[in-house]
Amino acid sequence: MESHTLHHTHASVPVVIPSIGVGLYQCPPGETERIVTEALEVGYRHFDTAAVYRNEAAVGRALRASGLKRSAYFVTSKIWRDGFGPHTADHIQRTIEQLGLDYADLLLVHAPPQPHERLSTWEAMMEAQTSGTTRSIGVSNYGKHHIEQLRTQCGVLPSVNQIEVSPYLQRHELTSYCAQHDVRIVAYSPLTRGKKLDDPTLVAIATATEKTPAQVLLRWGLQKGYIVIPKSVNKHRLQENFSVFDFHLSQQHMQQLDACDEGLITGWDPTVWE
Repeated sequence: MESHTLHHTHASVPVVIPSIGVGLYQCPPGETERIVTEALEVGYRHFDTAAVYRNEAAVGRALRASGLKRSAYFVTSKIWRDGFGPHTADHIQRTIEQLGLDYADLLLVHAPPQPHERLSTWEAMMEAQTSGTTRSIGVSNYGKHHIEQLRTQCGVLPSVNQIEVSPYLQRHELTSYCAQHDVRIVAYSPLTRGKKLDDPTLVAIATATEKTPAQVLLRWGLQKGYIVIPKSVNKHRLQENFSVFDFHLSQQHMQQLDACDEGLITGWDPTVWE
């Protein structure tokens, strides 16, 4: 499996994040343990949850039950809006307690806080990293102006920005800015929530490469240097999504996909918030 080293961390050893993870959005706790267990069997070692998903405890139970060393898997969680500002430190601790782990590998601010809470929220995240509560810190759904505020006023950049990205939503200005500042892109909804799986261009490339449209979408993200977080509750689909390291898209196929950008947003878009 491919991986990336995260920058802007204070860990004593490099923080290495697997390039593909399991997204656990809208996975009910009762199903989450099964999904995580089956994903581990497939080979995944990167799991993406959040406080607002209400399944952190189930994620932690499944990982602890696996018998794997803590260093063998990577856990991301996110602090929700009710944990911004003066509440961030308490909510970070709550997340760690819910996970039942000694630390998180990556904690994210789930969306840009209100301007008056933005810096204090980030300062609490910085303190969590310094104390070892989390090995790295990042943001989710941040626009260029949000990250620039952290850079100029705090001097500490996030290690990642988790945003919706696909060939149909490429966000050139934002991804270029992040690359310039060594902020890794974590792409959620890389499969367009299924909206584009029957797109003729995508289907033709899938046929030519003898892969599925979903695998082609994930491979595009990987070749862009992104970390991709597909979601599935089905073990067969988990396996399919993981089987993307045995082929390579040609330059022509990448260019064809690059030409598909249409600004397709399948969820919300806090990157444009004030």
